[in-house]
Amino acid sequence: MFSSITNYKSLDMFNKRRIMFYFCFLVLLVFWFVGIRSKDASRYQDLKQILEHTKQELKIKSINYNNLKERFESICDKWQPNNPVIYAITPTYKRPVQRAELTRLSNTFRLINNFHWIIVEDSEMKTSLVANLLFRSHLNYTHLAIGTPVEWKRKLKEPKWKKPRGVKQRNKALEWLRNNKANENDEGIVYFADDDNTYSVDLFNEIRKVKGVGVWPVGLVGGLLVEKPLINSKGKVIGWNSAWRPERPFPVDMAGFAINLKLLRNHSNAEFSWDVSRGYQESAILSQVTTIDQLEPLADNCTKVYVWHTRTEEPILKAEEKLKNRGLRSDMNIEV
Repeated sequence: MFSSITNYKSLDMFNKRRIMFYFCFLVLLVFWFVGIRSKDASRYQDLKQILEHTKQELKIKSINYNNLKERFESICDKWQPNNPVIYAITPTYKRPVQRAELTRLSNTFRLINNFHWIIVEDSEMKTSLVANLLFRSHLNYTHLAIGTPVEWKRKLKEPKWKKPRGVKQRNKALEWLRNNKANENDEGIVYFADDDNTYSVDLFNEIRKVKGVGVWPVGLVGGLLVEKPLINSKGKVIGWNSAWRPERPFPVDMAGFAINLKLLRNHSNAEFSWDVSRGYQESAILSQVTTIDQLEPLADNCTKVYVWHTRTEEPILKAEEKLKNRGLRSDMNIEV
């Protein structure tokens, strides 16, 4: 009897241990299963993120490819092997109308054959606003940046004419041209296309004729409806009808002349200067490469106006200033 009870207790203990073992095994199995599922879920999220990132990268690359393709096709469509390239140098600086000005210019420049746009920002670094605009322009371009020294920067309420603008930027572009287009086979004409002017496509047909230095009229500049070279019966420039500082060696606006690239290569030190009086930047560069009797009058013997110094009106942004005072902006996450 005692032996039976002992065997029963032993069996009962064995059953309890077995039940405990199965219970522990089941618990471990549950934890293992949950762990695997959790790990799988984590891996799934990682894979999902990688997939989304890859899709985004492919989308960006696809957009970039399409833009590059359109740009390449646009350049090829307008390429005429027998014509020289026009290198248009445009200094630009950050301001509310910057993108609007450059957009207007790019839409005109897209209509021109054999064209290369050199944009130089008055900045220590290239900005995304200008980079994005150039990338979408479908133009052949070079994007540069160099800041104006502090002592030559215009103060907040200082008039625009108080200090020379674009000196470092134009010289940077000339340096790029000499370094990259120094081969005699690189034919081209250099034009200083400021971003506050309005240009007719006809102007660039005239620029392409320049053998040395070409000149033409400019509308709405210097207090006149038109400022232009005066031409004698032999087709030579003998002076200018310029109302503002007519005593200048070359009383011409920056938009009123273009220089053949070979002249700038032959005169390797020709550049713009800080050490000249107001309004003498044009004379500073032209005096280094030509003389008045060598100038080539274009635009139907200087009787047609194909460029205007229009200048965009400064926008009134009083409401924007109120927003800024509250720590807000209307252009948050958007280029204007």
